[in-house]
Amino acid sequence: MKYITRELEKVVSQAAKEYPVVLVTGPRQVGKTTMLLKLMEGTDRRYVTLDDLNERSMAKTDPELFLQLHKPPVLIDEVQYAPELFTYIKVHVDKSHDPGAFWLTGSQVFKLMRGVQESLAGRVAVLSLTSLSQAEIYGGATEPFTVDLEALAVRSEAGKEADTEEIFARIYRGSMPAIVSGAKSSSQIFYGSYLSTYMERDVRELSEAIDSLKFHRFMTAVAARCGQMLNVADMARDADINQQQAKSWLGILETLGIIFYLHPYSNNMLKRLVKTPKLYFYDTGLVCYLTRWNSPQTLECGAMNGAVLENYVVAEIRKTYLSCGMEPYLYYYRDKDAKEIDMVLEHDGVLNPIEIKKTANPGKELIRAFGLLDRASVPRAKGAVICMKPGLGAIDRDNYIVPVWMI
Repeated sequence: MKYITRELEKVVSQAAKEYPVVLVTGPRQVGKTTMLLKLMEGTDRRYVTLDDLNERSMAKTDPELFLQLHKPPVLIDEVQYAPELFTYIKVHVDKSHDPGAFWLTGSQVFKLMRGVQESLAGRVAVLSLTSLSQAEIYGGATEPFTVDLEALAVRSEAGKEADTEEIFARIYRGSMPAIVSGAKSSSQIFYGSYLSTYMERDVRELSEAIDSLKFHRFMTAVAARCGQMLNVADMARDADINQQQAKSWLGILETLGIIFYLHPYSNNMLKRLVKTPKLYFYDTGLVCYLTRWNSPQTLECGAMNGAVLENYVVAEIRKTYLSCGMEPYLYYYRDKDAKEIDMVLEHDGVLNPIEIKKTANPGKELIRAFGLLDRASVPRAKGAVICMKPGLGAIDRDNYIVPVWMI
């Protein structure tokens, strides 16, 4: 199986020189352990996984003995299974202060992982690894995405041009390393076993009393609404569960790094805005599997094509930040008159409005809503329409046309 170089490697190597603990979180099967084992080659770092039930039992019942047996420098895999370790890691770190002593991985999102913040605040570098980014798979610029003409020109030079058919093939295939590397040839078989093996096991860790069939139906209902404003009542009805259960299960999907939200942009200058977030998946291959599209061609012509394209673009832009060890400030805009901007990127004290459309000929009508941000207290800067046009272009001096393949 071909190893695919990850952008986050550089960030991990730097963090390991500065922090005693480096924690890499992300969903199962995105390559956290593979990447860290690659970085460990030729060093004296040990490896232990808490997927091993004997090791997990010892880590939970006698964390002190566990750390005596697995002395740093050490990589501890799936650390979320034994939060009891964190206090003892803190004691060790406070005595020795060795940078990079502990490398940890966890299949849960850090801010939702119990016990880390309290024990390791100030001692841990927390990094997120997602499924592969478009740039990691197909080549391209790996800086965080910005609506800046010079940066976009660099992306135009670095990337590999792709037409609408190829973009939907990328969306359909997904971005899990096992599929991209060729280790698994059928994405449908892979996602089926991924859900039944990894997802179900982790879901049970977080919530024992769970009906597998209902949870699968619920995930399908969530996937069918990717790129839309969150509607818990509709999801609950489709899965035949109550709304409280639906909220709890959404929390599980977020904890496992399967979904994320874009919250509506607001500040005190902008009144009459909606408050509901929009929901997205990190991996569009999983969306296509759950919503039962048979091929990229049927997806491209189907009713979900716009929503899945938007999901892909938003997830890819998010990945460009996470791969550099940065948290992106991404929002969307919608007011009570249903005027909407697909995405608002806030960085360096400005707002960039972004529209995402499955068109090769975007016109001025797509940027009409951008002016709504002029009332915000943060200044509006350049805007962009991300679409299927083959090359970088412009609608006017302030609004660029960006092909999807360039992200």
